[in-house]
Amino acid sequence: MVNILVVGSGGREHALSWKLSQSPKVDKVFTAPGNGGTKNNIPIDVDDLDALADFAQKNNCFTVVGPEAPLAAGIVDKFNQLGLKIFGPSKNAAQLESSKIWAKNFMKRNEIPTARFEIFDDAKKAEDYVKSLDYNVVVKADGLAAGKGVIVCNSSDEAISAINTILIKKTFGDAGNRIIVEERIDGIEASYIALSDGNIAIPMASSQDHKRIFDNDKGPNTGGMGAYSPTPIVDDSLAKKIHEKIINKTIDSMNKEGISFKGFLYAGIMIKDNRPYVLEYNVRMGDPECQPITMRMDFDLYDYFQASVDGNLSSLPEPSWKNQSAVCIVLASEGYPESYPKNEEITGFENISGDAIVFHAGTKNQDGKILSNGGRVLGVTALGDSLQDAITNAYSATEKISWPHKYCRTDIGQKGLSYL
Repeated sequence: MVNILVVGSGGREHALSWKLSQSPKVDKVFTAPGNGGTKNNIPIDVDDLDALADFAQKNNCFTVVGPEAPLAAGIVDKFNQLGLKIFGPSKNAAQLESSKIWAKNFMKRNEIPTARFEIFDDAKKAEDYVKSLDYNVVVKADGLAAGKGVIVCNSSDEAISAINTILIKKTFGDAGNRIIVEERIDGIEASYIALSDGNIAIPMASSQDHKRIFDNDKGPNTGGMGAYSPTPIVDDSLAKKIHEKIINKTIDSMNKEGISFKGFLYAGIMIKDNRPYVLEYNVRMGDPECQPITMRMDFDLYDYFQASVDGNLSSLPEPSWKNQSAVCIVLASEGYPESYPKNEEITGFENISGDAIVFHAGTKNQDGKILSNGGRVLGVTALGDSLQDAITNAYSATEKISWPHKYCRTDIGQKGLSYL
């Protein structure tokens, strides 16, 4: 039996802890720092790598890293040096997410399909470039910005405003010291997540995230307002194309450049004319995609994490998935992704039953009461025999949860229905 330490405090980490605790090989699952819904919380921040390593060592833990920041900071390298088992990519491999500029240059030199782009650290030069184009662009901060450092523009005026927001106003801090201005590819967006051991990659179930704050994809980007799995947008032939031309090519190209990629490789894909393009990479499971994907897992996740770390995924069978659909609806604090209230009591958890689970994100447990403690507060996730059933079940469950400034989109999963 092994203990597991899950690093992080979001809905993704709650979902991973929940799934890993079902393994017969796992004794206890700790979460650091965790949230109001996770068990065995350890009060260690995700950036305190020394304290995390010390805890893992003393408690015989196999460590699973949820968020990007500790991966970018080199938590995996540190644990490996100490001989501690840890799931996730090294600091070098995490550059695929920690530097969008590094990732774009990597894709360019390895002929991985992505949008045309230029790189700037000078606002005036970036503005002049935008004015010279006859197509719309997306402006991206180079570094980590909690999923918010991407501004999709509908005109050159919007692009100039985005350049000023990132380079002059420093809205994303040092993450915006340099920017990418890239061609805006209009198509259908999907998330493709694979699990790699440095040699091969195996696909997770397909999913689609809803990034914008308001219905019909209006308003600013967020960390994600809901997701569903599987998505009919990614059929078998498209999945094969993405896996071969993007995922396998990424793993192979990293190896050629002397970097072994172990962990979750997430490609944010734009599909145009049935051709996939990489919008961005993440080097961890998506949040909220993780919630519906883990709900559909019909295998022991710990076995696959262990095989990823040991480099022998090929010894395991293909993962099996429940035939049902799963939908996650993010309940947020009204005002997110700008300013929002905290410390509001959340009620109704006892009314959730059946095919729904409430994964906590921005919550805390104070004197036995669950209080809101973040922008994205809960991920209400439900199974259903069809996508429509899962949507109905998930929304039915959200109605049982309440707090004063609760907010959610009302159209999660509708994109998928339009493709059935």
